[in-house]
Amino acid sequence: MFTGIIQAIGRIQTIDARGGDARMVIEGGGLDFSDVALGDSIAVNGVCLTAVALGAASFTVDVSAETLRVTTGFTVGSEVNLEKALRLADRLGGHLVSGHVDGVGHVRLVEPVGESHRLVIDVPSALARYVMRKGSITVNGVSLTVNAVDATGFSLNLIPHTLAMTTLKHLAAGAPVNLEVDMIARYVERMTQFLHLTDKD
Repeated sequence: MFTGIIQAIGRIQTIDARGGDARMVIEGGGLDFSDVALGDSIAVNGVCLTAVALGAASFTVDVSAETLRVTTGFTVGSEVNLEKALRLADRLGGHLVSGHVDGVGHVRLVEPVGESHRLVIDVPSALARYVMRKGSITVNGVSLTVNAVDATGFSLNLIPHTLAMTTLKHLAAGAPVNLEVDMIARYVERMTQFLHLTDKD
């Protein structure tokens, strides 16, 4: 489990294709690995991955073909947002994030608004029902608040701190992004489905 508060910006150093899967070595960008053990989870651009090897300044992960199929952003040299798994004693500064990407959206617009930037993202139609004004969403692993929704997507405000501390500063129109919707919305939908089934019995 994660919070969507990015702790470092890393960089993918190598990708070793293994059939449809891949093994990646990721430079940690100064991330403190002193409390990370083999088998621990680290979110990479919003994707929960398991550390299978640890170096002084990097870590190695195995990525399945399915994960590669449904996510974006894994190429050699790419910067990636990093977050270690949440501990029970940590502050929940963002929102509860599983690290299981729901789909890939595409940036429609990035424009400056004062010192911040407005980011508009087109969302896959299957995910649109989970996105609501003032709700939470994760974009490339970053916990953000939805400002507005329209027929095909949603808009966000990126403050200078978020731009400085994450890879979102590199986004431009057309860029793909990993999206994870608020898990509470999914649970509510699932429970509602069972309530409807119960009502019919």
